[in-house]
Amino acid sequence: MKTPYNATGGADGGSHLNQETAPRGTRFLPVITGLFVGILILSNVLAAKMVGLGPFVFDGGTLLFPLSYIFGDVLTEVYGYRESRKVIWTGLAMLLIMSLNVWLIGALPAEASWKFQGDYDNILMQMPRIACGSIVAYFIGEWSNSAVLSKMKVLMKGRRLWARTIGSTLVGELLDSAVFVTVAFAGLYPARVLVVMALSNYLFKTVIEIVFTPVTYGVIGFLKKSERTDVYDVGVRYNPLPLGD
Repeated sequence: MKTPYNATGGADGGSHLNQETAPRGTRFLPVITGLFVGILILSNVLAAKMVGLGPFVFDGGTLLFPLSYIFGDVLTEVYGYRESRKVIWTGLAMLLIMSLNVWLIGALPAEASWKFQGDYDNILMQMPRIACGSIVAYFIGEWSNSAVLSKMKVLMKGRRLWARTIGSTLVGELLDSAVFVTVAFAGLYPARVLVVMALSNYLFKTVIEIVFTPVTYGVIGFLKKSERTDVYDVGVRYNPLPLGD
């Protein structure tokens, strides 16, 4: 069961459940989907560089990637788990397409005057493995993030948005960071570096989510009022597959 949004409610006041509201809108859904997929792909490209700041070690996509979780929170909070699941699978499909094309272009013979094959191999040919790690980690992490946020929204009756976004991120980003670092970088760096990398990723991603909480509030409030929709996933089974209930 999905409960429509009461236009008099807010983003964090516990919207009154009212069946007599305007039909659910999705005018901004394509825009959010495009931003979500773009950030997901760009963060995987940037992950090819390893960054060191003081005691922290993390891949270059760490600073941008948390924004995809923020968009995931917005999608789930406004449009519901089923719509967010479709967007998640769209992002994963584009990651796979990107990875296959990077590998294919790298495998094709270079033109004789092009002297950068070694640079291409050293940087971009990391992408298939990074993308594989991202696909597995993001599927687990973002599915967990969406499911936890959706369930908390029903249990809290729409109140305490900050608790839902941060709480779901703590779960999703923990799983994402651990799986991504293991799949993408195991064997390339010592175990000590991998542990520091995973912890650094988790810390940075969580802090960014917290810092952006006021922005998340504003975007969710704007979308709920503009779209006149606020989905409550009552009775949803949280099937991670792109089709089905």
